[in-house]
Amino acid sequence: MSEKKRVIVWFRQDLRLHDNEALTEAIRDGHQVVPVYVFDTRLFKGQTPFGFPKVGKFRAQFIIEAIEDLKNSLKGVGADLVIRVGKTEEEVFKIAKVLNSNWVYCNRERTYEEVKIQDALEEKLWSIGQELRYHRGKMLYYTSDLPFPVAHTPDVFTQFRKEVERSVKVRKPLPSPKTIVSGIPADLELGILPKIEDFGHEAIEPDPRIVLPFKGGETSALKRLHYYLWESNLAKTYFDTRNDMVGGDYSTKFSPWLAQGCISAKQIYWEIRKYEAERGENKSTYWIIFELLWRDFFRFMAKKYGNRIFQKGGTRGESDPKWRDDERLLSLWIEGKTGIPFIDANMIELKNTGFMSNRGRQNVASFLVKDLLVNWQMGAEYFESILIDYDVASNWGNWNYVAGVGSDPREDRYFNIIKQAERYDPNGDYVRLWLPELTSVPTEKVHAPDRMTFSEQSAVKVKIGADYPKPMINTKKWFR
Repeated sequence: MSEKKRVIVWFRQDLRLHDNEALTEAIRDGHQVVPVYVFDTRLFKGQTPFGFPKVGKFRAQFIIEAIEDLKNSLKGVGADLVIRVGKTEEEVFKIAKVLNSNWVYCNRERTYEEVKIQDALEEKLWSIGQELRYHRGKMLYYTSDLPFPVAHTPDVFTQFRKEVERSVKVRKPLPSPKTIVSGIPADLELGILPKIEDFGHEAIEPDPRIVLPFKGGETSALKRLHYYLWESNLAKTYFDTRNDMVGGDYSTKFSPWLAQGCISAKQIYWEIRKYEAERGENKSTYWIIFELLWRDFFRFMAKKYGNRIFQKGGTRGESDPKWRDDERLLSLWIEGKTGIPFIDANMIELKNTGFMSNRGRQNVASFLVKDLLVNWQMGAEYFESILIDYDVASNWGNWNYVAGVGSDPREDRYFNIIKQAERYDPNGDYVRLWLPELTSVPTEKVHAPDRMTFSEQSAVKVKIGADYPKPMINTKKWFR
């Protein structure tokens, strides 16, 4: 029998045991496994170009919880997790050198910062005769299964969707390992799980209005999946409720767990297929898969266009000369002080919870870019910082899309904020939840309180310009 090799499995945005190709291959190859995670200080203590924390407190807390859950799961199958804080390529290299491991296995990333780190680690490993072995695990579809090379991925989502649905089958998720042969020696320090205070954040006081008390980790992710499909039967009505604004049940809320890889897209896909087989398929069950396809599409766009998704001209290479880096306007938008209730409510929800509905995201992004004429990159960076479910390709792809510099067949996509508010918050419940100062404003004026007369303002005791801001823009265009 051949001697067992020692392999480091470097966890990244794949914080789970199920459907984890790097981990599965290391075990299948009969190796002793050393699971490692590094809290990279360039992310957890770093800043974006416009000065936002790269990983805000909500996502930092979620990741810490996910790592704690991963560690417990690994212990349950005979292993453990080595935790480090520092520069990833340096910390993993130190462990590889000390342990004289044979390989480092990881699931490959494709965007700039992640590629830069994996390239630096690969170069360091080469210097001591070790190899970085890449695996797959982020997407619904494998690149090798596509009916076209990545460079020829259709730029229009509908075309992409039709081609892959017609000719590509989604692979079954890999099962969770039942046991792992640990390669962690007794004298290797396991490391301590950090707290968000270690990254310069204050402890989080949960806002009672939050749509869901998101908790990081594979355990919570699988519980959410089971709840949404089997316990509540909400998958049956997703299409009709997905644009609602209040509460935990209007949409799947899978995105934070998907972003950190606490659950795999394939796991969700096949659980939905099982649900359809037992309880019936309809437009709602398909639409959940449809959203997973959007996620894949943005990832393929990131692969196809590389750093262009981060640039002002986006994948089209065309930017609006009217866009400006206006920090004052950006700050009013961030703080929810624009004087447009539907925008302000969404931004205050985001600031206080790290989450906002998809409908809200489209509206606030459109308002920043099309109405305030602020450089969309500033908004994208703020979302990168604050969102609990930040995903590189999805975030920047969506901002490209809204700003009109991405893969969108519609010219000059624009949201009439008042029409959107009246359609998706018809009674003003969402606005009143996040803007209690407007509680007494009648429903017909709650989305445009500036249209109240002075006597109406006096009657409801809400003075525009004092109790609630005047609109930053002329809103008449939305009422024509």
